[in-house]
Amino acid sequence: MTVAKENSVAHPLEDQSCLAERLEVIPVADDTRLAEAHWKDVELALEKAGIAEAFQSACDEYPKLKSFLTGVFVNSPFLKEISLRDVERLLRILTSSPEAIITDLCLHDAYDHATSEADLMRVLRLAKQELALTTALADLGGVWPLEMVTGALSDFADVSLNACIRLCYRDLQARSRFEPVHADRPEKDAGFFILAMGKHGAGELNYSSDIDLIVFYEPELSRLQGNAEPPVEYVRMTRRIVKMMSERTGDGYVFRTDLRLRPDPGATPLAISVPAALVYYESLGQNWERAALIKARPCAGDVAAGEIFLKEIRPFIWRKYLDYAAISDVHSIKRQIHAHKGFGKITVAGHNVKLGRGGIREVEFFAQTQQLIAGGRNPDLRTRQTLVTLQGLVEHGWIDPSACEELAEAYTFLRNVEHRIQMVNDEQTHILPTDPDALARVYKLLGLATLEEFTEALLKRFNTVQDHYSALFENEPELTDSLGNLVFTGDSDDPDTVATLERLGFKRPSEAIRIIREWHYGRYPAMRTAKSRERLTELHPVLLDALAKTDNADSALLSFNAFLSKLPAGVQLFGLLRSNPHLLNLLATVMGSAPRMAEIVSRRVHVLDAVLDPAFFGDVPTQAQIVSGLETTLGQARFYEEALDRARIFVQEQQFLLGLRLLTDSITPLQMGECLSYLAQAVLQQMLARVQAELEETHGQLPGAEVALLAMGKLGGREITCSSDLDLILLYEVPEEVYESDGGRPLAPSQYFGRLTQRLVSALTAPTAEGVLFEVDFRLRPSGNSGPLATRFSAFTEYQQKEAWTWEHMALTRARVIASNSDSFSMRIERGIEDIKSGARDLEKLRKDVCEMRARIQKEKPAKCPWDLKQVSGGLVDIEFIAQYLQLAHGKDHPQVLKQKTEQALQAAVSAGVLDQSHADVLVPQLRLYEALTQILKLTLSGKFDPNTAPRGMLDLLVMAGGEPTFERLTRLLEDQQVEVRRCFEDIIGPVTLAAAG
Repeated sequence: MTVAKENSVAHPLEDQSCLAERLEVIPVADDTRLAEAHWKDVELALEKAGIAEAFQSACDEYPKLKSFLTGVFVNSPFLKEISLRDVERLLRILTSSPEAIITDLCLHDAYDHATSEADLMRVLRLAKQELALTTALADLGGVWPLEMVTGALSDFADVSLNACIRLCYRDLQARSRFEPVHADRPEKDAGFFILAMGKHGAGELNYSSDIDLIVFYEPELSRLQGNAEPPVEYVRMTRRIVKMMSERTGDGYVFRTDLRLRPDPGATPLAISVPAALVYYESLGQNWERAALIKARPCAGDVAAGEIFLKEIRPFIWRKYLDYAAISDVHSIKRQIHAHKGFGKITVAGHNVKLGRGGIREVEFFAQTQQLIAGGRNPDLRTRQTLVTLQGLVEHGWIDPSACEELAEAYTFLRNVEHRIQMVNDEQTHILPTDPDALARVYKLLGLATLEEFTEALLKRFNTVQDHYSALFENEPELTDSLGNLVFTGDSDDPDTVATLERLGFKRPSEAIRIIREWHYGRYPAMRTAKSRERLTELHPVLLDALAKTDNADSALLSFNAFLSKLPAGVQLFGLLRSNPHLLNLLATVMGSAPRMAEIVSRRVHVLDAVLDPAFFGDVPTQAQIVSGLETTLGQARFYEEALDRARIFVQEQQFLLGLRLLTDSITPLQMGECLSYLAQAVLQQMLARVQAELEETHGQLPGAEVALLAMGKLGGREITCSSDLDLILLYEVPEEVYESDGGRPLAPSQYFGRLTQRLVSALTAPTAEGVLFEVDFRLRPSGNSGPLATRFSAFTEYQQKEAWTWEHMALTRARVIASNSDSFSMRIERGIEDIKSGARDLEKLRKDVCEMRARIQKEKPAKCPWDLKQVSGGLVDIEFIAQYLQLAHGKDHPQVLKQKTEQALQAAVSAGVLDQSHADVLVPQLRLYEALTQILKLTLSGKFDPNTAPRGMLDLLVMAGGEPTFERLTRLLEDQQVEVRRCFEDIIGPVTLAAAG
């Protein structure tokens, strides 16, 4: 194979027997009826192709074959689809040597016959289908080890890129703009080359990987002729290569391609000259780029020129000594590990096998971190592949052989799990499904029959990796050992302490000394005992170091001082912080990067009570746990007003804890939105019941009355943030013969439920001593503010069917009953809403209405920058409108698209065939990015986000949530993707014309 393997030959080709003969693992298909149904599809395809007899002969010759294919097809819709698309190809793959097939696919001359772009795109996509099917079957059947699977995928990526380069060169040559040195290999000695990065560079591509590339050219080697200019021609050529590789056609795509790892991608062209790149790396190169270039490999084009380039930047990647930046990086890693410990148990369902605790990234990080330290002095450790690097670390005494063996075994197992997650639907995901049936597909593709068996195997590997990863810096000295003098006694400032604080980054060191000196005077309740003062003195070094690492050390110290002044007692907390430095890092993070949360801590210090609860270090709370916790809290209330205060305390604590988990990356933004929505729903259920009981004491009951609370907007979609208003509608129904309530002060039904709604609003929004519970909005009810607060269900359905505007039906796509005194009433409401959403519509009018509404919003609320994530052209509103439009347009024929959650609606639309996969590939990732960034912004800020004045710590949180190395690159990504989202909107619905919005 063409990817150079380090230190060993990874792919012996001696075994040329066919794939079917070598099957070792059989994916599980334990549902007989389902298996028979899938096999009937296979038989129909075989009969149609006229090869049923030949296929049966193969099954007879290789007894494991039928059960193997059945297990594959039952559990992987993607592999079934590409198999049945061409059953003759399937039979050929099964009865051939997989090594021979991959060798043929990866010959550099194999695609030279393609003479046009369209022809090459078609040929490469068909070849990719064959590669995908061959590698998947060889992988699933236990025919190939991991390194052969990843090597085959990486080899084909190289060959595909090179084929695209050759076609481009030959087109240039036909127009007299290029003269090759070698006619049969025009890319050789031509100066244009591509570096494969990440897993592609290491020859470790996973099954559905994107490929990360950097494109360079050496002007002195360019063979361009005539008036062809390298900066122009090579950028044009790069765009064309990306299109040929990643554009989705009827035959699929070759590889999704990402060029954002190039130097300063927001300001540099797609293809960069070698001299410009060398200047950049020597003067502006960042440490994350050093780490990324460890795996860089020339993979296509003028490979020799690429090797020379890597040799030239070797001093940038591999330092001769541990410089201050590298030491800082290693210490940063240590802090990350400490912050990582203790937050959430390793789980199975929903766990990210790549980025989660105990996952693939931790093995890679374990190896790469030690490479950065030792590789500068030891060239033997400058290897690309993770398993090869681990072996090298053993050989040079950096790790024990047992650690290498355990990590290598766990890494291999986890990569196999990752592949099976991706093989189900050919999706670039690393998260184990939470749905039991979807999760079963993954472990059944591994040949495991039960969840228990899979759980035991997976947790064993996660824990093994986590143990080694956490121990990596166990013996490192404390960061604060060398801070310098920290003396806060006496009346005058110690000059060495002033110097230490200035060096740490405090702009007003004398003010800092004054604040800390006052702590020791015992002026705060938390500091009144000698023991608490002693504990805080021990904390000084780590506390000041943690505060200094925030964006504004002085401001963070002031916030911490305000927090300390309101703390009722200090011994327990100070002792906890001394024993658990990561908690101090949490507080410093809040003080330095989340102004809104810092304000909450300062005003309501009781939220930290929950941090001291051991349950904080457990799993993310489930809906049932939230409900139970709230019921316990409210059950202790002696009267109604106390219940209101207890509800506020509970919500503030839970929101703060969820916020801390999000800041420390121990929950995802998706989990944050769901947990906050569970919290709001639980509170609304309890408050509605208590408010109704209060009302009944005065006005009695309405016999036979039914009431329900309808969640709309983000609460309906389970996507709220810490500062979301709750959009609600209160619906009721009363028997015709009931005219008034039966209490001492009877009320008519409309008055009764209007009064109930008013009291509910008051219970939620009235500022008590503990603040406000939630802000609520009932304006989505029929006729808005001009209509009654509570709506009779019969009137609600009549209005929606006869008078409602399109936007009101769009709002209904997210409606969800969250509280009711009657299950049957809830079901009637849900059926009624579903009937409205799935009603027949004039599609042209629907498109026109949606476009005009989007234009009106854009005109009335113009966005000034890409960080206006909701309103900007191509922003969150565009995606939500697309999902709502698709539901209203296709709900009648495809009721499965009716989902309250935006992402689920989009995914369902793809499955129903009413949304192109190419559009979903833009919309779904961008929706996730918007939701992640929105959760961070709403958690950390009270007002509008201004990148120019935001704390550095907040920008770092956004960068981490966005998965980009710098804030500038994240902003550029937003700008680029917003253009793509708006293009999708106009493709799917229509153009947004601001003039029409007048």
